[in-house]
Amino acid sequence: MGLADKGLFSEGEAQGEEALAQTGRRTTRLDMPPFTIGTEQGRHQWRQLLLALEQRIVLADAYPGMLADDLCDYLFARSTGHIGSLMTLVNRACQRAQRTGIERLTKELLDQVKDDAAAEQARHELEYAFSAGKATSRPTPVRGSR
Repeated sequence: MGLADKGLFSEGEAQGEEALAQTGRRTTRLDMPPFTIGTEQGRHQWRQLLLALEQRIVLADAYPGMLADDLCDYLFARSTGHIGSLMTLVNRACQRAQRTGIERLTKELLDQVKDDAAAEQARHELEYAFSAGKATSRPTPVRGSR
């Protein structure tokens, strides 16, 4: 996001302004690169994230596999693997599911939810790759697992 380059973390650090450097002293920068699906490990990490999210979704008709099995490629395309985009999308979709009484996440419901501009710009290429069978976010199944 370039926040350091824009001076967000160093405001007030000019000589004589050290006492004003509040943001840099109250914030810890953490790098969170986007999830990738180009390797088996990346696909496994994506699945683990979706499984963890499923456990925290409070919808009356939520079910195991709702995200990790039924919506994994769709959610990757919509979020382009970025955790912030994914969390915003899922959060907004859960709110819509509750308001409308659907009480589960579906592609049709998610299609009605707006996502951030960066994710929306990048999503069409990913959607094409998934629909053409050129990409998948699903890890190769291990015998005896879900």
